[in-house]
Amino acid sequence: MANLFSPLELGPVRVENRIVVAPMCQYSANDGCASDWHLQHLMQLGISGAGLVMVEATGVERRGRITHGCLGLYSDANERALARVLAAARSVAPATTKFGIQIAHAGRKGSARLPWHGGQALAEGEDPWQTVAPSPIPTADDWPEPLALDEPAIERTIAAFAAAATRAVRLGFDVVELHMAHGYLLHQFQSPLSNWRQDRWGGTPAKRLALLVEVAQSVRAALPGHMAMGARITGTDWVSDGLTNDDAVALARHLKEIGAHYVDVSSGGLALKAQIPIKPGYQVPLAAKVRRETGILTRAVGMIVEPLQADDIIATGDADQIAMARAFLDNPRWPWHAAAEIEAEIVRPPQYARSAPKLWPGAKLAHRAKVVA
Repeated sequence: MANLFSPLELGPVRVENRIVVAPMCQYSANDGCASDWHLQHLMQLGISGAGLVMVEATGVERRGRITHGCLGLYSDANERALARVLAAARSVAPATTKFGIQIAHAGRKGSARLPWHGGQALAEGEDPWQTVAPSPIPTADDWPEPLALDEPAIERTIAAFAAAATRAVRLGFDVVELHMAHGYLLHQFQSPLSNWRQDRWGGTPAKRLALLVEVAQSVRAALPGHMAMGARITGTDWVSDGLTNDDAVALARHLKEIGAHYVDVSSGGLALKAQIPIKPGYQVPLAAKVRRETGILTRAVGMIVEPLQADDIIATGDADQIAMARAFLDNPRWPWHAAAEIEAEIVRPPQYARSAPKLWPGAKLAHRAKVVA
């Protein structure tokens, strides 16, 4: 059996293959509520053949969104809207397909314009909001100064993550993932570049991890035993004096002790001027080190596009799962083509079965995505 298409026990959750649709912000929600765009988006990803489909970074509170268009899970209206979308996606997906949600707080990177409107901080008249962070350090020189969270606000943030996780349980998700990377609030607390506090939430590497650990503990406590919990973590900040791969190992060890079932190792996103050496599989060594030194199930992500490339990462033991994002936007049937190339079996909806290689020779002319994943 091809390594990429072998099953995996993600804690209590069995996934039929190692392919994961990574969380991808769609910036198409209405006050955090999923829209018809999310309906078509998740329905087509549900039939993609990926073993696990992760819903985009979802704000645990209104000010925790990145933009006005970001998904949220902080209100009953948010929950109802997402229930509709998830039910539709499950109705068309193979019964073995698992669905997860990534819960997040943007911190100082919030109150931003939609990417196709430039992505800068919202200006006066665009309904901006006061952002928060561990320290009053702006995202960039032309961004507003965030408000440093005080003790009561930190406790409310922890509670907001737990509340969002409880909503995810009611919605019937299989996996809940904590976003601790890409320059968002939990990453901001971990990194010395953005956390200059000298209290129990900062000042030493252990104290900078304190909020991440408490959030993970509160979410783990909110989840029943049949659900998996994981986290997207930072492999490196890609700048001197920032987080390194060793910091990722330290965080992964804490998460494993708490009961997390996996980590997804990404990088960057905090220091906007960081020089990131982007190339195929550039983050795989970060994931490999975390896996090797902690033993926790590890997911690799970033510029993984080719089926044989993905299969080799699993075969060599550098990671246990492969997550892809933009490759799925370009080709939502990526797993079908990968299975044809690797000569593996994959479940397709019966309505589309006649496109399988055994019935249609054109399937072997797989579309080979040449995009940044």
